[in-house]
Amino acid sequence: MPVSLLVVHSISLPPGEYGGDAIERLFTNRLDWAAHPYFETIRGIEVSAHFLIRRDGEVVQFVSCDRRAWHAGRSRWRGREDCNDFSVGVELEGLEGQAFEATQYAALVSLAAGLARRYPIDAVVGHEHVAPGRKADPGAGFDWSTLRARLAQFDITDWDFPDSAT
Repeated sequence: MPVSLLVVHSISLPPGEYGGDAIERLFTNRLDWAAHPYFETIRGIEVSAHFLIRRDGEVVQFVSCDRRAWHAGRSRWRGREDCNDFSVGVELEGLEGQAFEATQYAALVSLAAGLARRYPIDAVVGHEHVAPGRKADPGAGFDWSTLRARLAQFDITDWDFPDSAT
């Protein structure tokens, strides 16, 4: 299926700690579950994302955008089930509800503009919007209006955004 949706997530491992390689290890199925007490609570989880944007704006790719990543789980957008089938997942290093860095927005906008040149993306939403009640990321700390305004600088003005982005 062609990629038509960009899903924004947030993650930090352990929660509230930034840097290190725990996220990379999780997404590549190499996390040592015994390395931190929190990891035991997620033992066995198998997830991935196409991209991770670190706090300093570094972009790390895990899965080709032409392949499915396992980032959205049980999800639905515009009546279509299983958003993993038609979306690119971007994880921002951070906690849901907390603010993200300017460098992360800059990297996300650059990445989204590049994706828009290659794929027929027509919407960008948070994990919370495709899995309401189950997920809450990236949360209230994510500034959708900033993302919308910065994407407009790349003439990306026709994408749908969550209702909170108006």
